[in-house]
Amino acid sequence: MSLKVGIIGGSGLDDPEILENQKERIVTTPYGDPSDALLEGTISGVPCVLLPRHGRKHNIMPGNINFRANIWALREAGCTHILASNACGGLQEYTHPTDIVVLDQFFDR
Repeated sequence: MSLKVGIIGGSGLDDPEILENQKERIVTTPYGDPSDALLEGTISGVPCVLLPRHGRKHNIMPGNINFRANIWALREAGCTHILASNACGGLQEYTHPTDIVVLDQFFDR
């Protein structure tokens, strides 16, 4: 199985300039449209797909994000792994910008 990484970028991690050989693909899913078009390319030779969680214009409020469509779109694009950034709930005194925190709890509405 080959590796392909889906990146769901939140505020600050949705910079399309991180991708080399970039191409845009507009998709729809059984759950509706994802947050934006998929941006496919590579990072250091690794195939990746970038999806800005709040849209490239940052016009989707957190409660209106179509999470199911986002995951489906990345799956259909062939992603084998997903990296997602999140700041909500991670604002603790012992964490700082650029720290990596691994989830041990997850709520799905």
